Amino acid sequence: MQFPGQGKPPVGVIYDADIGASIDSTLALALLYGFDGKNDVRVISVSVSRNNLNAAAFSDVVARFYAGVVSGQFGGFGRTLPVGLNDNGRKAADTPMVTLTLAKQTAEGKPVYDHGIHKLNDTADPAPLIRNALTAQYDQNAIVVLAGPATDLAKVLDLPGVKELIAHKVRFLSFAGGSYPDGPPEPNILADIPAARKLFAEWPTPIVASGREVGAALLYPAESIEKDFAWSPAHPVADAYRAYKPMPYDAPTWAMTSVLYAARPQEGYFKLSDPGTIRVLDDGRVKFSASAEGTHRYLILDPAQHERIIKAYREVASAKPVVRQFRFRKKDAEADAKTPDVKQPEAKPPEAKQPEVKP
Repeated sequence: MQFPGQGKPPVGVIYDADIGASIDSTLALALLYGFDGKNDVRVISVSVSRNNLNAAAFSDVVARFYAGVVSGQFGGFGRTLPVGLNDNGRKAADTPMVTLTLAKQTAEGKPVYDHGIHKLNDTADPAPLIRNALTAQYDQNAIVVLAGPATDLAKVLDLPGVKELIAHKVRFLSFAGGSYPDGPPEPNILADIPAARKLFAEWPTPIVASGREVGAALLYPAESIEKDFAWSPAHPVADAYRAYKPMPYDAPTWAMTSVLYAARPQEGYFKLSDPGTIRVLDDGRVKFSASAEGTHRYLILDPAQHERIIKAYREVASAKPVVRQFRFRKKDAEADAKTPDVKQPEAKPPEAKQPEVKP
């Protein structure tokens, strides 16, 4: 939601991921909320590409946690949004990282983590959820992060008029998927090859892909779970990490690479390939063809940035929730402070009037 008179807000991020399938998508969600707390981005949509109700409930737990439940200040803007859930008719299996976290109880036998998702009707259809989130943004002030199969985004592309909406609203798509420049098939592609093929062929903005080789080289340290998250006696991300595999283990950060690039593309954490075109082969492998006219690139890990990236992961993902009334960017707040007696003009979206948000 935009707030006229407060200046253009930070970029809005849409996150669609296979939450519950592996721990990296949950670490990435924590990283995303950490950036939201720093006012680097705004979380405007979260959807689960696995058809698993408990995964959606877990996503709601994490959202409520970062909204300030631990401090008794529930209700932060942009963090208590509806959770999208892919209902494709094929139920995905529960995983311990989700079920054990949801089942955690206090000494009195009450749930440690509250959530509002108990049945399918408590979730949202991802495609219209994502469309409506984009409709409410200023032009070129949204980024889409995909950390799972392209199923949901392929359905978004099928909605009437949405390709034009994406072109106006989205800066780029940050996709954790594939292996580059050439490598074996990767799970996020293999999970829905037709959807991945459609995504690379029809998505109307630049795409920056982060291959499996990048996240595999950047391991999240187990010691961070025990040290950096210890400020809260109960933390859903730390509990999920411990439940995913026997501790201690260092986890690949496939999804985190795409969130980090989306939130701070200007920081030089990664190198970028030359522009080109990515297409998906029949066996799930991806093929990159360099082309000056291409709108696709992939991330390249710079070994010199390795420690800097891990440091950013740890500091941002483990940050305490920040709850505030208004979402000013720093420079907007400073400008307002210098002119307290002058009424600020209402901020206008660039170029075009905002489309009406559809239910």
